Amino acid sequence: MTGLMQRFTGDSDKMRFVRFVLIGLVNTLVGYLIFVVFVVVGIPAQPALAAAFVLGVLWNYWTHARFVFGRGEVSRLPVYGLVYFGIWAFNALALAGAQRAGLYPLMAQAALAPVAAVLSFFLIARVLTGRFPVFGKK
Repeated sequence: MTGLMQRFTGDSDKMRFVRFVLIGLVNTLVGYLIFVVFVVVGIPAQPALAAAFVLGVLWNYWTHARFVFGRGEVSRLPVYGLVYFGIWAFNALALAGAQRAGLYPLMAQAALAPVAAVLSFFLIARVLTGRFPVFGKK
């Protein structure tokens, strides 16, 4: 097990991306489940998305900073929050467009979440490391 853990602890952008994907799956599931709960109890899709965003920012910052990028400080949380707001705005506009096209909100959000996750990796890497990821370098 130690060898497996060492494979995921490298500092290359490739290893960070692997960790980001793994942590992102958890974060996406958490955010989507929050969204589902709000929609199921009768909250419309856009307010449900906003609530899931607000509740998810702190959780996501902690998991990204700690487990993906090896950062422990909270000083970057405000900028991280702004980046996440931009991602949320993109997601909200895309969700609204998908709904206007006739898609059910739960299905539309399930399709949009992976797109938002990939965009997030590049932007969050910039916030937490000071640079955009470059693949192929260690």
